[in-house]
Amino acid sequence: MPERLTEMLMDTWTPLIILWITVLPSIYMAPMNQSQVLPSGSSTGLKRLTEEQRILNRSKRGWVWNQMFVLEEFSGPEPILVGRLHTDLDPGSSKIKYILSGDGAGTIFVINDKTGDIHAMKRLDREEKAEYTLTAQAVDRDTNKPLEPPSEFIIKVQDINDNAPEFVDGPYHATVPEMSVVGTFVTKVTATDADDPVYGNSAKLVYSILEGQPYFSIEPHTAIIKTALPNMDREAKEEYFVVIQAKDMGGHMGGLSGTTTVTITLTDVNDNPPKFAQSLYHFSVMEDVALGEPIGRVKANDLDIGENAKSSYDIIEGDGMDIFEITTDAQTQDGVIRVRKPLDFETKKSYTLKVEAANIHIDPRFISGGPFKDTATVKIVVEDADEPPVFSSPTYLLEVHENAAINSVIGQVTAHDPDVSSSPIRFSIDRHTDLERQFNINAEDGKITLATPLDRETNMWHNITIVATETRNHSQVSRVPVTIKVLDVNDNAPEFASEHEAFLCENGKPGQVIQIVSAVDKDDPKNGHYFLYSLLPEMINNPNFTIKKNEDNTLSILAKHNGFSRQKQEVYLLPIIISDSGNPPMSSTSTLTIRVCGCSSDGIVQSCNVEAYVLPIGLSMGALIAILACIILLLVIVVLFVTLRRHKNEPLIIKDDEDVRENIIRYDDEGGGEEDTEAFDIATLQNPDGINGFLPRKDIKPDLQFMPRQGLAPVPNGVDVDEFINVRLHEADNDPTAPPYDSIQIYGYEGRGSAAGSLSSLESSASDSDQNFDYLSEWGPRFKRLGELYSVGESDKET
Repeated sequence: MPERLTEMLMDTWTPLIILWITVLPSIYMAPMNQSQVLPSGSSTGLKRLTEEQRILNRSKRGWVWNQMFVLEEFSGPEPILVGRLHTDLDPGSSKIKYILSGDGAGTIFVINDKTGDIHAMKRLDREEKAEYTLTAQAVDRDTNKPLEPPSEFIIKVQDINDNAPEFVDGPYHATVPEMSVVGTFVTKVTATDADDPVYGNSAKLVYSILEGQPYFSIEPHTAIIKTALPNMDREAKEEYFVVIQAKDMGGHMGGLSGTTTVTITLTDVNDNPPKFAQSLYHFSVMEDVALGEPIGRVKANDLDIGENAKSSYDIIEGDGMDIFEITTDAQTQDGVIRVRKPLDFETKKSYTLKVEAANIHIDPRFISGGPFKDTATVKIVVEDADEPPVFSSPTYLLEVHENAAINSVIGQVTAHDPDVSSSPIRFSIDRHTDLERQFNINAEDGKITLATPLDRETNMWHNITIVATETRNHSQVSRVPVTIKVLDVNDNAPEFASEHEAFLCENGKPGQVIQIVSAVDKDDPKNGHYFLYSLLPEMINNPNFTIKKNEDNTLSILAKHNGFSRQKQEVYLLPIIISDSGNPPMSSTSTLTIRVCGCSSDGIVQSCNVEAYVLPIGLSMGALIAILACIILLLVIVVLFVTLRRHKNEPLIIKDDEDVRENIIRYDDEGGGEEDTEAFDIATLQNPDGINGFLPRKDIKPDLQFMPRQGLAPVPNGVDVDEFINVRLHEADNDPTAPPYDSIQIYGYEGRGSAAGSLSSLESSASDSDQNFDYLSEWGPRFKRLGELYSVGESDKET
């Protein structure tokens, strides 16, 4: 490298520019590494020179540079001379003009274009800007042509101790566990100084504690705060206020300082046991208190906080350890005493308990300080209360046979009043649980009786509720469930499980099983069902069929011979007697229908109708069904056609002579006309059916019956016919069974002035004996018997 630099200097010899630097005396006091003049043979100057000449086509240069320095915060009456630029090309004829450009040129730094003196025109602050990069150039004053290429140089602002240390992150908050040993780390603080940390001691800081001794200390150079006293107790003092100072100039006199505060809080550790506020607690409780209900609270205080203050409570001694329990209230840390089992004033009136409170989280560092627990005594007094009746059992199970007699006792419930007064008890059934009222109960002794018959096959279980009420206080009521099981008796006969119809093949073999039948019984014997099967006594020697009992309680029907024929007999009926094994045994007779059918060689039934023999050979069953469907369809069409024709021919208006409301009433006697009121009693015109007062209408069917009316007594001769008709008309109008429309009623009255005369035969009664009925025998065989009767009547009269 030195050889190459020498070669470059020899090739590019130019007059050198000599830099004259005039600075303040303080500049000359700068360290040796900040020299104001760079020797002409230095590698730095040569390197810069070589690079510039490469850019400017190897033109010769004579600049020698170094950093210039200026003190910050300097304020004098005149601008500060920073330095001077000069070149050897300047013969002193003032033809050279110096130009300055770059950071602050013309505003902060001004150059004398003739002499090259550079002055600082303003007060500088290193903390705002530590250095300025400027460019200097020498040009011809007349032509402004550059005599040399421009070069850069730096003006550095030299630091003075004008900034005090600052704690940017302050104030601080820190925590340390109580009871910590000396030297336990608390926190670390940091201060900053804006002065130059390289130049002098302006930024060298030293830390110290102004307030907070003797509890804490701080490392002077690392600013680490530690505990200075052992066993600081949070319960005595929880918070400490510490003032920390940072001073520059290494802490020497004349240095600047800054302070901050550190609030140090002692965190809790479990160094205190729980302690009951009192050693004896008294509580009272009613005997009818609900289970789980709190009856009192105890409190063990702990000076610690948070998790370290949590305690658990237990009952460790006493005569009520199984009656009471104690739990911890998570919010208040109280011990809550609750009832675990029912209390009974009449049995025990007071209890004594010993409860213990112990910390849940124990710090092993302080276990030697003693047990972290405490005990207290609790006395509980039980007070009497009016209690409801108590049944002898929480539930009852009764059993009764289904054939039990009405009013028979099927069981009993008992209850008593647990109070000292012992009120009488009355029993009743909650009818909401016995809607059909099948049971009754004796209100005095609680005996349950049967009110209606039971049927196990209908309902095997009955659930009712019995109510016990104190007679002295009806509000004291207890209930108990009673389950009644209906026991079975053998009251149902067995029968076929389903309607069976057996099919017997014509080509069957003797001994072949025709059908297997099973039986069912609604009863439920303890040992299960066992059925006995037999034929009727008159069917024991049945030549066609026999039966065989199977091991699975079923019955097999077997054929005795072969050669059954549908032409000979198509259906056989086989009565079978089924008996159970109950006591007494029950039996029933069921008839099995056996139908003879035509089967294939494999025994598959094909046809069971005797008509199948007359059908043409080869006609399939599907064809037969199709033919039958066609016949039915034709019949339906014919019926519809006839019905439509009949409706078409019927008139829309019913003729008078076809009125269905017309009602003809025939009488056995003819009236004598209007003039025949003297010779005949008009009462005989009444219908004999109406003598008793009830004459039903023939044209409608009454929806309700009305009370029979009093029959009219025979009236004397000469009664007015009009009055008779009006009475009948009034009765018809007030008849509740009469329809709301008019209907024709025929009376035994012909009217007045008949041109045909009277047709009555009433007057002929006196001459009946003169009549001859022999002509009846001449009317043919139909009237022969009638003639004989009249002939006999005539002979009887003569006799």
